[in-house]
This record gives sequence, structure tokens and C-alpha cells, in this order.
Amino acid sequence: MNMISDTIKYIGVDDLDIDLFESQYVVPEGMSYNSYLIDDEKIAVMDTVDLRKGEVWKANLQAALNGRQPDYMVVHHMEPDHSALIAWMLETYPNLQLVCSAQAVKMLSNFFEGVDFTGRVITVKDGDTLSLGKHELTFIGAAMIHWPEVIMTYDSTDKVLFSADGFGKFGALGFPPSGETGKGVDDWACEARRYYFNICGKYGTQVQNVLKKAAVIDIQAICPLHGPVLKGEALTEAVRLYDIWSKYEPESEGILIAYASIHGGTAAAAERLGVLLREKGAKKVVVSDLSRSDMAEVIEDAFRYPTVVVAASSYDAGVFPVMHDFLYHLQIKNYQKRKFGIIENGSWAPTAGKVMRTMIEALKDCEIVEPMVTIRSRMKAADETQLEQLADSLI
Repeated sequence: MNMISDTIKYIGVDDLDIDLFESQYVVPEGMSYNSYLIDDEKIAVMDTVDLRKGEVWKANLQAALNGRQPDYMVVHHMEPDHSALIAWMLETYPNLQLVCSAQAVKMLSNFFEGVDFTGRVITVKDGDTLSLGKHELTFIGAAMIHWPEVIMTYDSTDKVLFSADGFGKFGALGFPPSGETGKGVDDWACEARRYYFNICGKYGTQVQNVLKKAAVIDIQAICPLHGPVLKGEALTEAVRLYDIWSKYEPESEGILIAYASIHGGTAAAAERLGVLLREKGAKKVVVSDLSRSDMAEVIEDAFRYPTVVVAASSYDAGVFPVMHDFLYHLQIKNYQKRKFGIIENGSWAPTAGKVMRTMIEALKDCEIVEPMVTIRSRMKAADETQLEQLADSLI
């Protein structure tokens, strides 16, 4: 049995069979669905797991209970990868009470048609408490991180924050599930960054609100619904990064060049700009092919660095679709406070630049650096001068 403290047991499961999390994010190292049990005079189960691993979780739960009956199940988040076994819990344990927000109550029947929740739900709001005996739980409203019903729970006895999807990351855990073990803080940040910007990135204001609430309580461990338990240095670094990310500030010096090329001409211009930027002293240049790179990783890099260059071919009097998809992702994730350069390509009537400029101008507090470079099919000697000028402006 994996213990978070003397009385908090980890009962989650790893999923090494999944290919796409939420049917869109590549997870080559799998995924963890975290669940916890607080063993006190009254027992609280903190969330369930995805139905994919339901049977394994049931076995973990029953082993942790050791013949006892749970009194409460705290529902932090209603997404099915955390709530799939709610109906099973109510049926299996007749005296069990669900503890959740009012918004979660409204969602229960969406996921569990025909289940009678009458008398089985305790509705809580920000600041409400629940005593288990020695453990005093305080509930923290965390609406829109990243669904409206989300709550977090602070256990003042062991000084543990159950953070729902906050502070999560892609990847299975292995054991023990602690951020202080394994590959360490840097490994956590890599996949936590991709997770945050693609799943929670739109909701920076809401994340800031929760961070302010967390700043006034003594937190010694963070138990998220995905990824390792964070303690010590890993916890401190995670909070530091979340503060940067949720303010939409760049985390590192660097320039991302994201290109969408049909026959290689635009790719050659993007790669050449990368060389020029490095020669002129850019500390970090990342060049990504939007047709082949993991879109979630490119989005991660766009948020990580202060400067982005978009380079795309014209297509059907617009822009090559993968570039439109990239800029659309930035729009819906509330992307802001960045500098952009633009390279367009077109054999007879270039249109990509106009489309990209319009989409960038719709972003908040984003500057477009001139000149916009126009390539006609393939780079020529005269284009080198344009690229030099753009590189100078970006540096």
C-alpha cells in the first residue's frame, strides 16, 4: 500500500494502454488516474478513476478499506476519468455520502442517468469544512480549473492539498508516486507544462485566484488527480511555475519558429531563419514542423518562450490548414503578451500572411514584428536580406 502520510493512502492506478488522453493528447508514457483514501474515525475516498482501470481501482480501494465501510466520497471533478465509478460506489456502500459542489450536483444525472441521488449528496462551497475525526477538511472553490464544478480540498492535519486537475501532468507514475523521486523536478515540469497549457491554459485568472487562496495555508504536499504527489523542492517549483504560467509570462528565453510547409520551400525559409537567429546570438531557437510535430508540444513551446515566428504556405486563398489550427489553438487558450514574426509563401498570389496577421491581431497584447517576409515558391538571394532584417528585429 502506498502511503502519502500515516493515514492517507494512495489507491490510484496507472494506464499504460492508452494512446490518446482525452482523444487528442499523445501520452507515450501512459497516464495516471489518482485517487486517495483518508483513514480516520470516518473514511473519505477522494475521487474514483477512469472506467478503463475500474477493476484495478476497486481492488485497491477494498484493500485499503480492509473490511471497513467508507463514509464519504469527495468529488473534486466530474470528468469521467475521475468520476466513472460514482454509481458503483453508491450501490456498493449504502451509507456513503457524496461530497461535491452545487455545480457537480447538476452534472451527476448527466453522467449517471437513472441513479437516485436523493439523500446521498452533501453540497459544499468555498470555506466549508468536514471533520473525519482527527482530520479536518476545508473545501476550496476552484471553478473553471478547468470545469465549473471543480473544488479542491485542504487537509489541515497532514497539511495536504488535494488539487483536482491542478498541478497534474501526463505520464504514468510507477511507485512511489512522489515528485521527489524518480527523474525529479525537471521531469515533472516537462510534461506538467504540456498538460497545463493544453488543458488549463485558458484559465490563468482562475488559477491565480486559487494560488492566492493557497498562499495563506501551510501546504506540505499536493495530491493532484494526475501525476506525482508533490513535496519539498518539487512542490515549491511547481507553485513557482504555475504562478508564471497563469500570468501568461514567458518562462524561458527563446524563439519558437512554427512552420507549415507543403513542398519544402517554407520549411527551408524557416530553417534558414533559425540559423540566422542563432548566429545573431539567440540563446534558444526551436523549429517545429506543424504537419509532423505533436501540436500539444508546439503549444507548450509557444507559451514557454516570448517570441514566435509563424511561417506558412498559402492554400486555397488562405493559409495551410495546420497553421490555421495552430493559431486557432492559441486563440482558444487565451494566448497573450508575445512577439510574433511572419513568413508567408505563395507561388502566384500569397495569402497566408494576411490570414496569419489577422489571427495574431485577435490575440491580446501581441506585437507583430516587421518586416513580414514573402517567399515566392523557393528562397532566392533577395529573400536572404528580408530574413536578415526579420532576424535583427526579433533579436
